[in-house]
Amino acid sequence: MPAEANKDHSADADRVKEVYKVTIAGSIINVVLLVLKFAAGILGHSAAMIADAIHSLTDFATDVVVLVFVKLGNKPKDKDHDYGHGKYETLATAIIGISLFVVGVMICYSGVTKTYRAICGETLQQPGVVALIAAIVSIVMKEWAYQFTVKAGKKYHSEAVVANAWHHRSDALSSIGTMFGIGGAIILGEKWAVLDPLAAIIVSVFIIKAAWGLVTQSVKELTDASLPEMEEDEILKIANEEEGVGEIHNLRTRRIGNKIAIEMHVRMPGSLSLYEAHEHATHIERRLKQHFGADTHVGIHLEPIKVNGKYQKPE
Repeated sequence: MPAEANKDHSADADRVKEVYKVTIAGSIINVVLLVLKFAAGILGHSAAMIADAIHSLTDFATDVVVLVFVKLGNKPKDKDHDYGHGKYETLATAIIGISLFVVGVMICYSGVTKTYRAICGETLQQPGVVALIAAIVSIVMKEWAYQFTVKAGKKYHSEAVVANAWHHRSDALSSIGTMFGIGGAIILGEKWAVLDPLAAIIVSVFIIKAAWGLVTQSVKELTDASLPEMEEDEILKIANEEEGVGEIHNLRTRRIGNKIAIEMHVRMPGSLSLYEAHEHATHIERRLKQHFGADTHVGIHLEPIKVNGKYQKPE
């Protein structure tokens, strides 16, 4: 195996190892909080805390999704996947987003139902102090999990890991809303027990919004949406800076997991030898990979410059 291939393989192995490390750490936190929240929700008679516990359950499920799909997404290209397996990570992000959306809707529905019952005159049970303590513990632990997970996700350019980090933060936000709802209900008395489900509704809005962003981004990538215009302009700028480039057209871009693919037609003087044209194309490819990452797929189709709309055979 060439030295460069060995280096890439080692980098991929390190990436998977680090992703596994932060995801397993997050899953341990999720299991601990899952047990704590369910116990506190039942003992403390808190609907918001039980909803929070369900949120932690989906966090644990998405940890499993990340562990499975990141490993699949990091497999090298083969005869069935010429562009590699990067879209497995995009699929993982979509699954996380959908699960987060479902959780948000469930929490919102539960909160609306309980609030309606309170408006109709039903007396809701006042939550206990144990639920408040569980909410505070959850905020601290989940924000910590968010910080170390998002750091790894950005470092290794893994959208699935970044999405999972936001799953942690959404749980922290959920617990903040839960804390205020439970705290308010405890301090103000039984008549204000409705603050508990109201807090759950407010938190669900944040969760649904975050989930929607993850799902829409994943759908764009799975349907081969082009890179943002700003990134495509940067690609054109880099290619146009190469000496001899006359025109660039038919630019095509897309994202493949944590990598991107770039294909374009480049026109250069027809008098250049095949060797010279290849050297220019290689230089463009090298500069694009320096800017967008060593794993960037670059495909350049060379054409001679047209004169009066026609290709001219060199003298």
